[in-house]
This record gives sequence, structure tokens and C-alpha cells, in this order.
Amino acid sequence: MTQEQRTISILGATGSIGSSTLDLIRRNRDAWRVVALTANGNAVALAKLAREFSAEIAVVADEACLPELREALAGSGIEAAGGAQALVEAAARGVDMTIAAIVGCAGLAPTMAAIEQGGLIGLANKEALVSAGGIMTAAVAQHGATLLPVDSEHNAIFQCLQGNKASHVRAITLTASGGPFREWTAQQLAAATPAQAVKHPNWSMGAKISVDSATMFNKGLELIEAHYLFPVGLDRLRIVVHPQSIVHSMVEYQDGSTLAQLGPSDMRVPIASVLAWPERMETPCGPLDLAAIGELTFRAPDEVRFPATRLAREAARAGGAMPAVLNAANEVAVDAFLRGRIGFTRIAEDVERVLASYAPCAPASLDEVLAVDAEARQQALGLMPCA
Repeated sequence: MTQEQRTISILGATGSIGSSTLDLIRRNRDAWRVVALTANGNAVALAKLAREFSAEIAVVADEACLPELREALAGSGIEAAGGAQALVEAAARGVDMTIAAIVGCAGLAPTMAAIEQGGLIGLANKEALVSAGGIMTAAVAQHGATLLPVDSEHNAIFQCLQGNKASHVRAITLTASGGPFREWTAQQLAAATPAQAVKHPNWSMGAKISVDSATMFNKGLELIEAHYLFPVGLDRLRIVVHPQSIVHSMVEYQDGSTLAQLGPSDMRVPIASVLAWPERMETPCGPLDLAAIGELTFRAPDEVRFPATRLAREAARAGGAMPAVLNAANEVAVDAFLRGRIGFTRIAEDVERVLASYAPCAPASLDEVLAVDAEARQQALGLMPCA
């Protein structure tokens, strides 16, 4: 390892964030040494990546896939492991940077394990802060870790805040594409199919996050995440629909100046910002051609057709366990929609029903957060129609 080379672990290596991260590392091989790569259950793809990048360990969350992983890594000298505890142990290996990109609450414990090592955390798992924001941020402070946001919106805010004081911020605006259904009527939304919902007009993403974009729950979760990353107060956090997805977010200052971060709809841009921080690095993304784009439009979100952002703001204002409840109920409802068990508009309806059954008690530990998450999932499952 050269003096300049840094170590990195990627939790969620086969997903869209992990793949984009590895693409950038592939283009800068001398700068990085890969320590741990994890995936949910795609053992063959994980083993191929582990071999390519000479990882020390590869871990599948689904322990049933471990034999396949071991077979695929046979003779490589790369350690293979499986299960939830193995994920945590892999995340706890001391590295310079961890990219936390496991989708959903499955990423909570591994992300916390990485934080406890005190390094740089490229946070792409928004559920970590949504469900356990207070606990996570306290752990960051305790262990001297640094959170660098990977989501394009939060990364844009992070860049717009550089060199400025949070006390000078008048408002932070997160932009939302509006998803594939932004022009649809309520009647059309009720008949929307999973195949239609996962076809995002601007971004290439996994099925769950694509559905979240279609419902606007993705923006609601990002609002809660921003509340913890940039604690300027909920009343100073705004959402605006921006169909072109060129302006990724904006920060308005008390003197009337607004700084915006613009870029192509390619996650390699914010990931590169995190990998190179506090410097910059080359990416294969071409320059913006604003003349070709022609126009940038903005409009207020419609919280009647898309109530997700209203529900998220209410959950954030209530505090305590409510954001974790919202996240858990949404994950269950999205899964049911993708399986064809419920309609599109039922997602928000079910989340609101589950939220209404909870009081905002405050979890004091990660175990308590996970207990709330499990209970809320059971509540949400109880709303599902019989198979």
C-alpha cells in the first residue's frame, strides 16, 4: 500500500450506490485498498467484485447464500462470511472510509458499527438517520466520526454550506423530481402498477427507492434526514418539485443569497464528492449543457395527491419513535405494492394508519429503535389483505 492509498469498505456493494462507488474506485485503483464488500444475497456478483478488487472479506446478509459465496471465492484467499452479525463485524473493521449503502433498517447496526470506529462515513442509508437520528448523531460525536452525505440532495446541501455558518442559513430547499407520476390524476395513481412506478424518468435506482420517489416518501425521508444532518429547524426545511433534476438542492442565506448545486443525474457526482473530500476528483460525467437543457422549472409539491411529505414532516415534528414508525410502515407497504398485494395509493394510507396508532415515545438505544421498527412492521403487515 502506498502512502497516499486509503482503505475503504462498501456496505451494499452490489446495489446502485455500491456499483457507482466501485466504478469510481476502478478508475482510481492506486488511491484505494478495498477491505470489506457486502451484499444482501447476490453471492455470485459479490464474489466477482471481491476478486476484482482483492477485498479482504465478502459478506452476504442472507446466511443461506454463504455456501454459494464460499464456492465462488474458493482459492482466492478472500474471507467469506454471512448473516447479520457478520455484517456488523465487517463494518467494524477499521478503515479510512465506509460507504454505508445498505437499503432500509437492515443497515442500521452495520452503520453504527462503522461510526464507532471513528472514521469517515459516506452515508447513503437514509433510514439510519430517519429511524435513529438522535442516537446516530450522538454516536458520531462520541466516537469522532465524520458523516459525509451521499444522497444527491444532502450532498448538494453539504457543498452549499461549505465555508458558511449554519447560523446564517435562512432556509434549505430539497429538490424533488416528482417521480414518474407527477402529472397523474388521483384516478390514474390508484391504478398505477409496480412496473410503471420503478421507471424513474431521471435516475437509475433500485425498485424500493424508485417507488419511494414515485410516492414522494423518498423526499419525506430525506427531509427527516436533513433535519439531523443540518439542524437549522424543521421550519427552515423546504421541498420543491424540480422535474429536470439538475438543481439538486439549495441553501438560502440571511442576506438573500441562494447557493445551488447543479449537476447531471448521475450518482457518481455526489459519490465522488464524498470519496475525494475535502478535495475534488475527476468523474466520467460530462459537463452540463444548460443551453441544451433549455429551462429549469420549479413548483410546490402537491400533498393531496402525494401526502408522503406531509406525513414525514408530521413524524419529524412529533419526534421520538415516529420517524422510525413511518420508515418501517413504508418499507412494508412498498414491499406489498411491489408484490401486487396493494395498490399504489394504499402505501401512504397504510403508513398514516400505522402512525396514528403510536405515541411519540423516544427510543434510548439502537436496540429500542429496532424493537419499534419490528413492532411497526407487524402493525403494517396486519393491514395487508389476506393472500
